Amino acid sequence: MDRRRALQKTGLIAGTMVATPTLLSLLQSCQTTPRLDWQPEFFSVEEARFVSSLVDMILPRTETPGALDMKVDLFLDKIFARTYIAGAQEKVRAEMAAFNADCKQKFGDSFINLKDTERVEVLNAAEANSGKFSGSVWGTSVGKQEPVGFYRSIKSMAIWAYFTSEEIGEKVLSYDPIPQEYDGCKPVEDVGNRWSL
Repeated sequence: MDRRRALQKTGLIAGTMVATPTLLSLLQSCQTTPRLDWQPEFFSVEEARFVSSLVDMILPRTETPGALDMKVDLFLDKIFARTYIAGAQEKVRAEMAAFNADCKQKFGDSFINLKDTERVEVLNAAEANSGKFSGSVWGTSVGKQEPVGFYRSIKSMAIWAYFTSEEIGEKVLSYDPIPQEYDGCKPVEDVGNRWSL
């Protein structure tokens, strides 16, 4: 055997072995369905992927971290598993199934398999069709609360989980652990970001 040809084949084999995982990861990154890097406690794997897709559409990564960066989907899984009673858990599962059934009826597939434009259309319809939260003053509800539905509840919980995370509170929002003075006449432009309390 020719030594030159053996070195070429060895180099080709080594290059293929190094390049294969990189190419596979590139192909996987083109998928819109999020991979789970955590084990669901309440959700099934399919439900967890659905919730991950949903919160990623609600709070996507931009110049600030997104919901998946803050593990909002994992937080929601733990909230449903540890704080909801059995009847409320079943209601969440039924509402998730109904949400996906609406997607299948309208687009022929579940939410996680839809294109982003179709997902936006689904979320806009869900936003328009879900009730609003009534206001509250000092913890007392003002007005009659209409049913808010699955989408509005998940959206509210996701936003709450996102903004109460330590990283968002200290690195994205303005954070001053020992506030100095309050000047109510200061223009908003001079204040900067929202403040974390």
